[in-house]
Amino acid sequence: MTEASSSDASQPEPTVDGDGVDGDSGIADLLDKVVNLSKRRGIIFQSAEIYGGFRSAYDYGPVGALLLRNVKDAWWRSMVQLRHDIVGLDASILSPPAVWEASGHLQNFTDPLVDCRNCNERFRQDKLDDLTTCPNCEAKDSFTDARAFNLMFKTQAGPVEGAGHDVFLRPETAQGMFINFKNVLETSRKKPPFGIAQIGKSFRNEITPGQFVFRTREFEQMEMEFFVPPADAGEWYEYWCKQRHQWYLDLGIPADRIRLRHHDEDELSHYSSETADVEYRFPWGWDELEGIANRGDFDLNAHAEASGERLTYFDPEINEHYLPHVIEPAAGATRSMMAFLLNAYDEDVVNDETRTVLRFHPRLAPYKLAVLPLSKKDTLTPTALQVFDTVKERWMADYDETQNIGKRYRRQDELGTPYCVTVDFDTLDDQAVTVRDRDTMAQERVSIDRLVDYLAERLP
Repeated sequence: MTEASSSDASQPEPTVDGDGVDGDSGIADLLDKVVNLSKRRGIIFQSAEIYGGFRSAYDYGPVGALLLRNVKDAWWRSMVQLRHDIVGLDASILSPPAVWEASGHLQNFTDPLVDCRNCNERFRQDKLDDLTTCPNCEAKDSFTDARAFNLMFKTQAGPVEGAGHDVFLRPETAQGMFINFKNVLETSRKKPPFGIAQIGKSFRNEITPGQFVFRTREFEQMEMEFFVPPADAGEWYEYWCKQRHQWYLDLGIPADRIRLRHHDEDELSHYSSETADVEYRFPWGWDELEGIANRGDFDLNAHAEASGERLTYFDPEINEHYLPHVIEPAAGATRSMMAFLLNAYDEDVVNDETRTVLRFHPRLAPYKLAVLPLSKKDTLTPTALQVFDTVKERWMADYDETQNIGKRYRRQDELGTPYCVTVDFDTLDDQAVTVRDRDTMAQERVSIDRLVDYLAERLP
């Protein structure tokens, strides 16, 4: 099917022109375009929208839920499935104060908070461009002195409120892996170097959330703690910096939009001897997607001292116990999804009309293909549903029979669907379908009996 009509697939290809949204001129309004597209196509909704919305909380719609799952699956595949030295974990979200006391979060997990005396807005002092001017009301010298603001959410467990029943929503997934180090070591038959990986929700009471889903109070992380002999920590740190940077490149982020930035000494956390951030060039500038840190033995040592448990590894080759050092690649699932979404957004001109398309890597695309009967007539529906049944077991597929075929192609372009499979009236005679490529819009006639093999050569 051509882009402008519903006639046969032998018509000429549409004229394509334009350079998309690359370059500085297109970056300025890119975020607004992606936010609007996300609402229109069911990618991301404002949470509690019917009640006026809830600040810094978002719901992932039918398409966004698939995209986020695919980002997490791609990470899990890379970090766990394709390796023999990393195992998975799913630790509790709620933790007692003892965990966060030992980790240092109760004392140190804070941001500097200031208030504007004029408009009463609150800000993170370290994120202000001008420490003398309020960005909200432009009042001069109106800020209060900075005070430490702990970012953890606290609640109570059980029916009785009191200090003995306080629990915290985890601000990171890492501590669950540290406190389960001994359990995993004893049950998984692993030895250093080995890793524990986890994907899950974390919660931070951010002072100034913003930039769409980039900084929210509820978010998902993809973290891995890699336990190594102390002497090998530097080598493994360099290894994981390269591996994690390459992961984004392999999934379609261009090299000029992603970078690895090593921290200066005055940026390092108290537990880290070296840290690097994988940063993406967002519309507002370079910002962090993932951090890779050489945490030394800080975490295992802290929990060993606080709990009284021995968290060492006995190495029979050297006949001694040692505390492994930890290399931690910690990525944001929701931040990474946002970067992939921004990166995929493109526009071109087809037959003098602007076409919006999400050029996702096939592994990340929410739907891998869409089955589109040319019309809703009963003569085509049974065959179209048979084709859908043929592909749905292997790939996430969409089925759409509403509107003309050109508009349905445009909808699938905006969803980032790599291939559309059109069932037309010729299909009833030749038992073939038209397969249309998202990026090139080229169309090819493929027999139904070889459709799965054809797609398998092009889709993960």
